[in-house]
Amino acid sequence: MDSPSPRPSIRRPNVRFLLSHPAHFIALGFGSGLSPVAPGTAGTLWAWLAFLVVQPLLTTAQMGWLLVASFFIGWWACTVCARHMFVADPGAIVWDEILAFWLVLWLVMPTGLLGQAVAFGLFRYFDAAKPGPVAWADQAFKGLNARGGFGIIFDDLVAAFCTLLVIALWRFW
Repeated sequence: MDSPSPRPSIRRPNVRFLLSHPAHFIALGFGSGLSPVAPGTAGTLWAWLAFLVVQPLLTTAQMGWLLVASFFIGWWACTVCARHMFVADPGAIVWDEILAFWLVLWLVMPTGLLGQAVAFGLFRYFDAAKPGPVAWADQAFKGLNARGGFGIIFDDLVAAFCTLLVIALWRFW
């Protein structure tokens, strides 16, 4: 008896895939993850714009609760979307960048455009280059299950921590 053939992975999701499940819509950053070039950067830019729109409308505590809720909703969405794509950590999933960059902005604000741009550049560096602890975090949790969904988010949270550490050291000196 032949074993069933493995399902092909969905490397480049499209609008149809995006709209086919609420988890896809969230995990793919409301469409920003469909960018054919640098989807992680597109997702981070979307996060920056969304933060600037939402943050003035919320208290500090409300923003904190939004981040907590976004973590758990994103964990679910990233798990489901990765499973449906048959890829452990697809580049099109950008909810991890969105959540992590919201955290960075929440903790560095108030700051001007230059400070925000520095935060953006540092976060993109740590997320893309994956030095030291970010590389470890990227490999620590893999799979097409809840562990893998957590892993998708975890390495970006470590990149956010590294970004915040550099900014704190910069402000200290």
